[in-house]
Amino acid sequence: MTTTVAIYLLITFGLGGFAMAIRLPPLVGFLAAGFVINALHVEHLRQLEVVADLGVTLLLFAIGLKLNVRILLRREVWLATSLHLVLSMVLGFAFLWTAALVGIPMLTGQDPETILLLAFALSFSSTVFVVKVLEERGETNSLYGRVAIGILVMQDIVAVVFLTVTGGHLPSLWAFSLVLLWPLTRVMRRVWSRLGHGEMQALFGITMALVAGYAWFSAVGLKGDLGALIVGVLLASHPASSELARSLFHLKELLLVGFFVSIGLTGLPDLPTVEVALLMLLLLPLKGVLWMGLLTLMRMRYRSAILSGLSLMNFSEFGLIVVSVGVTAGMLDKVWLVEISIAVALSFVVSALVNGRGHLMVEKIAARLPVQDDQKLIPEERPQDAGDAEVVILGMGRVGLAAYQRLTQHHGLRVVGVDYDGPRAQTLRGEGYRVIEGDATDLDFWKRLHHSDSVHTALLAMHRHGANVTALECLRESGFTGQVATVARYDDEVQWAKDHGVDTAFNIYAGAGLELADQAAGLGDPEPPLPDSPKSDAR
Repeated sequence: MTTTVAIYLLITFGLGGFAMAIRLPPLVGFLAAGFVINALHVEHLRQLEVVADLGVTLLLFAIGLKLNVRILLRREVWLATSLHLVLSMVLGFAFLWTAALVGIPMLTGQDPETILLLAFALSFSSTVFVVKVLEERGETNSLYGRVAIGILVMQDIVAVVFLTVTGGHLPSLWAFSLVLLWPLTRVMRRVWSRLGHGEMQALFGITMALVAGYAWFSAVGLKGDLGALIVGVLLASHPASSELARSLFHLKELLLVGFFVSIGLTGLPDLPTVEVALLMLLLLPLKGVLWMGLLTLMRMRYRSAILSGLSLMNFSEFGLIVVSVGVTAGMLDKVWLVEISIAVALSFVVSALVNGRGHLMVEKIAARLPVQDDQKLIPEERPQDAGDAEVVILGMGRVGLAAYQRLTQHHGLRVVGVDYDGPRAQTLRGEGYRVIEGDATDLDFWKRLHHSDSVHTALLAMHRHGANVTALECLRESGFTGQVATVARYDDEVQWAKDHGVDTAFNIYAGAGLELADQAAGLGDPEPPLPDSPKSDAR
């Protein structure tokens, strides 16, 4: 077993590194690793399925910790999801039925019910993949990110209903015991507050996700990972929820490697299987355009609709579950499990390539579309002005908030903060800060900022280097000629900023050391203590 594990690790690490070397997301390499391991006839590790399940469970728990359930009540979430499900099934059925009529292997001879089941399986998007893409971009709290996650949660609910109906049995009567989750989480929140910030907090999160969530729901006949999501939602209002999500981040990411590898272990494809999988990929552009059109009809801006559509332009691992139901019912042959796994894996590759092109590509596409009436857009999408501000701070986490306080209190400058996290922006406004909701990676925002003649400095204080890089690209593209300052966590990020014309690149850790030394030595003027940061995520 030790040798088998070593082979798994070497192949997965090697192909993940190769994907990075050719500027592809590592998950593309992880998907390839599964098929390579399968082709080499390496012994299958049962433990890999456990690792994959743990990764998915912690992913959904982390989503719940950051999810505002009110997003599910927005029509651009529930209505768009409902319409997309119906339309994608109709269009998918027409596409696959036509392919069957022209003699495509594996589809020829299938009855309408089977074709409809396949169309249903391909109508879902992958929660695991989409959330991973959003996290890598640092955009889970952006408007389009929140809408995409809300859509995925609605799809998960549809999946639960489907599995309940097709399973032939209803959940156990003990399912009514789940109403005890609410008082349980009220009690556990108090326990959580006494655990500090170390390993006990992380262990608390894992226990709640796997025991109160996954195990309890599974025991009463419901999807366990949905239980982890719901427990996360019930704990989301705790002040340390974002901190807990961050503490589980790297463990979750590592476990999800097992998920992507396991996709390729379903079976080895032959030529007809690959041909049909490639044919199914033709549904992806249709799927993406359908999302873009529906979200535009829901009064979202082209940019947000396109970003949401591109992120959702993939097939879901849930398709494997749907096909397994068809196999059990005798509607499909077992080879379809391999077929769908190939289609899902290839859709991840295509989606990773498309979503890796950057936001400027999206801006160029949006610029070619008819002009939208700003007043008809949903409130979050309407233009916001920086007013008479002299400095604009992008990213109002702890770093951005501290910079805001120093610039206003000690330098007397007029400052406006910008954050794509709508609830956080609202909280800060309630505390007296001048903050607007906006996305630094949005070229339109920078164009509006450029027209504000009083703005002479832009401070990039977002916690992810990639977001600051994208913001800088948009800044240059808009023609902004003022001063630009940015924060960084590592020396190579500081050097990159200097090489790309940033006026000031500040290493946050080095800066903290300098400030500490000044405070300890009594250097500088006495300063009033900074007010506590809002109970939001620290960046």
